[in-house]
Formats: sequence, structure tokens, C-alpha cells
Amino acid sequence: MRTLRKGLLALGFSALMYAMPAVAQQKEAKLGWKLGAQAYSFNRFTLAEALDKLDSCGLQYVECFPGQTIGGGIEGKMDFKMDAAKQKEVLNLLKSKKKTLVAFGVVSPRTEEDWKQLFDFAKAMKIQIITSEPRPEDLDIVSKLADQYKIKVAIHDHPKPSHYWHPDSVSVAIKGRSKYLGACADIGHWVRSGLDPVECMKMLNGRIYSMHFKDLNEKSRQAHDVIWGTGISNVEAVLHEMKAQKFKGMISAEYEHNWYNSVPEITQSVKNVRAMIEKL
Repeated sequence: MRTLRKGLLALGFSALMYAMPAVAQQKEAKLGWKLGAQAYSFNRFTLAEALDKLDSCGLQYVECFPGQTIGGGIEGKMDFKMDAAKQKEVLNLLKSKKKTLVAFGVVSPRTEEDWKQLFDFAKAMKIQIITSEPRPEDLDIVSKLADQYKIKVAIHDHPKPSHYWHPDSVSVAIKGRSKYLGACADIGHWVRSGLDPVECMKMLNGRIYSMHFKDLNEKSRQAHDVIWGTGISNVEAVLHEMKAQKFKGMISAEYEHNWYNSVPEITQSVKNVRAMIEKL
């Protein structure tokens, strides 16, 4: 009888452990958050392999990037200039892996023709967010196309001396332009630039359309990613600010460390952040 009781308790505990991630994911969905990964986290692998790695990390949503070899029996690389047949092949690959493509970037065309082709690609692939660092002289073109296609363009911040390293430059870029222009808040790159990610978010209140999530080991350009919640990016405070701003959109894990074996660290990061989300 005692053995049976212990067995039932163990089964109950196991069921609870499996239920906890599901509860957290329900909370994500209720908040309008799509927790996934930037395929760049797995840039040493093909997209097909990256999608399998997302599965191992417990993630459904993906942000693809230009230049990644597609794999999975499909020739070529991810590119907004791929033809309709190749687009269909990639969509079928995503469907077979049960993954949802939400965003694409960082991509910054340099001609009006290429910008239009990028928006056509995004529309065909059902991409909701283009992650970009457009040249200042292209912003009016981007604004016009964003309005026309009703697709969001999230301006990304690489560390200084990148043009968009500080939220001020993003604010200037989107002021007076399409409501579909906003920010991709790369919290790790803000830390690399010596900035406080929460204060940066406050400067872009209401115009943050996607997130690149990183936790870093130190505040420097040479810093590297660590498991979320164990570094200095103040992840929990970032989540609270996201909720306060009623953020809705893609949260891309972009883990740029331990390139060939990052799955365990990303998996633990996801578990850590879901535990934080559950408490929000």
C-alpha cells in the first residue's frame, strides 16, 4: 500500500511538472506574447535543423534571418528574393515541423524596388514583423509600404556605433510616420551599449513591436549570453515593463554563445522566463 501511495505521488508530481509549462504558455498567449527564437541562434545549422532545435527548447514561433541554408531537402538559402515555388517549399517545411513564422530579419534593403519585394515576400509568407535597420533616407518609403501592406517594421538596435543603438534614434525615425513602424527591442545590445533596458523600453512606450531577448554576463561590448535570469539584463524587470506597456508581439530568443550546443541553455532560459511570466 505504501509503495502504491508513493507511486501515485510520483505520478502526480510528474503530471504537475508537465502541466507547469502549459500553464505558463497559456499566460503568454493571454498577454499576447509569442515566445520563440530567432533562427540566428542556430546559424551554424540549416533552418530545418534550427526548427528541430526550437522544438527541443519548447518553442513554437520562429523569426527567420536572411542567408541561412534552408535544408530539409530544399536547395538554397532564406532570401526575400526567392521565387513563389521556393516560398511554398519553406512554408511546407514550417508546417511539417509545426512551427509558425512570425518575423524576418534583420534585413535592410537599399532600393525602393527591393523594399517592395521584401514586403511582397512578407505578405506571401504571412510574416507579421519585418526586423530592420533602414537607412534614414529610406524611412519614408518604408513608412508608405508599411501602411500599404499593413505589416509592422520593427527597427532593431545593434550596439553603438550602430545608427539605432540608442532609443532616441528609433524615436526620431518613427515620429510622424506610419503606425506600423516601431522598435525591435534587443535588450542585450542595449546592455552592450551601456544602457538600462527598462529605461530604454520606457522611452519607446507603446511602439515596441518585437523583442530580441538576451541576458549577458557583463555590461560591455565583449559580453556574452548567459541563461536568462542569471545575468545582468534584469530580465524580470523587463517582463514587468512589457506587461505595463501592454506589449503584444514576438519575443525572440537570440542566444549568441556556445553556438554548437546552445539548446540546453536556451531550454533552461525558456523555463526560467516562463516561471517569471507565471508570477506576473
